[in-house]
Amino acid sequence: MFELIFVLIFVATLLVTGITFMTVLAATAIALIVMFVLGMMGVVLKLLPWLIVIALGVWFFKNFVYSTR
Repeated sequence: MFELIFVLIFVATLLVTGITFMTVLAATAIALIVMFVLGMMGVVLKLLPWLIVIALGVWFFKNFVYSTR
């Protein structure tokens, strides 16, 4: 949600200052890409403890529970 608010304020600021429409579109595209990448990194960091727990569970299952024939 904060990413969307940032992009809308960014576009409004560019339009009010009188920058050309093509520049506004380019800046908006770059801002959306940056916010998307930062949002994805935030999700990964938020899920990192669970990913570590899952990796440890898979390792434990492969090494101690599951026996090969």
